Amino acid sequence: MNRYKAYIFDFDLTLADSSEGILICFKHVLKEFGYRIPDDMTIYNTIGMTLVDAFDLLTGIPCNPEREDMRKAYVKKADEVMVSHTYFYGDTISIMQSLRDSGAKVGIVSTKFRYRIEQTFEAQAHTHPYDAIVGGEDVSAAKPDPQGLRLMLERLGISESDALYIGDSYIDAGTAQNACVDFAGVLTGPTTRSEFNVYPNIYIGESLRDILSNI
Repeated sequence: MNRYKAYIFDFDLTLADSSEGILICFKHVLKEFGYRIPDDMTIYNTIGMTLVDAFDLLTGIPCNPEREDMRKAYVKKADEVMVSHTYFYGDTISIMQSLRDSGAKVGIVSTKFRYRIEQTFEAQAHTHPYDAIVGGEDVSAAKPDPQGLRLMLERLGISESDALYIGDSYIDAGTAQNACVDFAGVLTGPTTRSEFNVYPNIYIGESLRDILSNI
């Protein structure tokens, strides 16, 4: 029997390794706008942030006046390369499908655009093992604002106490906390166990299967 009626996932570095595509896009835009390209780990550590905040950090210019133009350039490049450079973790699809087969609802809440997540499932998995997706284009405030997670609960018809949010970032942990939803952290992204433990959580696992086997 499932502990929760709904299992809601972040996307990047939770369900899939999109770091290759993200690195390509950030490097392309920084070069196009004439900025120094930082090392890969510095870029990697921005995954989960909004694009404009990430560009502020990577350029070292708070509220960079070019941030919106850079965001648009990133999206244009991502339209070309992101899907083909994103790879689902080995147990992602089977876990999502098993949850649905057992009667649970499955959702995705991400800062990534919903249409790109849908395209990735179509191209890489040839299946759609989820009930709903809330992406960056569906909200007016990005995580850790709880708007996206609350919208997902509304769409699934599930209360806060019946849902679990699973993500790889402290930003996801903060989102769950702000939405009064239980959280489990997966260590496939840049956030460490000790960083997760600053936030309320029911489990921190090495993988999705580790989490779902221990809650």
